[in-house]
Amino acid sequence: MQQKLFDDTAQLALPEDLLTYTPGFISQEEGDRLLNLLLQIVPWQQHKVIMYDKEVITPRLSAWYGDKRQRDEGKREVLPWLPELYDLKKRIEHFTGVTFQGVLLNYYRDGNDSVAWHADKDTIPGVKTDIASVSIGQERNFDFRSKKDHSQQYSIKLEHGSLLLMKGELQKGWEHRIAKSTVPMRARINLTFRKVTV
Repeated sequence: MQQKLFDDTAQLALPEDLLTYTPGFISQEEGDRLLNLLLQIVPWQQHKVIMYDKEVITPRLSAWYGDKRQRDEGKREVLPWLPELYDLKKRIEHFTGVTFQGVLLNYYRDGNDSVAWHADKDTIPGVKTDIASVSIGQERNFDFRSKKDHSQQYSIKLEHGSLLLMKGELQKGWEHRIAKSTVPMRARINLTFRKVTV
């Protein structure tokens, strides 16, 4: 049985050793501007990944920006920072006290785009690091479940302009996903700021 961490009136207690959620981290207007900008100028690509020993095409588009021209764990070329992304990175670092060297952008075009259950790969070998996730555009449910007990499931609605800080402990013991939706969905971009080896 999936539990919601929010009801219609109040936020329930979040497991702060796993994640913290900040709605309205950026304003509606700033989020709208950033969404429109990124939709227009990012060289979005669809990638192939190995899942359950099969090569599949990801049901979303993505791009990677960061400190150096290197390749991330998904073999995407790292693009130089856009000023808007770099400024947002600095604000998140000031707010969270965590530093980041790169950002993975995922573009969910509609309700058919998704990401399956997974825990994020190490961007620093052998280390589960904090990841700061900013959502702009369509609200989508972020589900997470215990690796040991799949009946332990929770859901957060990621609002336009919100910031979700996923702690390293979340990646160790939990999986997360954005499920497909049967309800019509508009465009959503998720910006996940990450620590990487430079």
